[in-house]
Amino acid sequence: MGIRRAVLDVLIPIKGLGIEELGTRLESVHGVDSVNITVKEFDVSTQTLLVVVEGEDIDMSELRNVFEEFGAAIHGIDQIVAGKRIAEIPDYFYEL
Repeated sequence: MGIRRAVLDVLIPIKGLGIEELGTRLESVHGVDSVNITVKEFDVSTQTLLVVVEGEDIDMSELRNVFEEFGAAIHGIDQIVAGKRIAEIPDYFYEL
């Protein structure tokens, strides 16, 4: 089934195309059904984004290429979910 969800910490320059264009472009990546982009913080020249993509058999290589097109860098991969269904983290994990 491949990758079904990726949660990424991304740094993108403020100058250039905005998150609207990034979201639309990410949605066109093979296997991506939905995209959620949340601005976590920003300064004079950059924004830190939390990017969540979901779908079936997401092409991570193509995702990386899109970020490069926008001058963005993946700072970290916070979550990858793969398989026949999406496995959620149990609620009790967050209660610790």
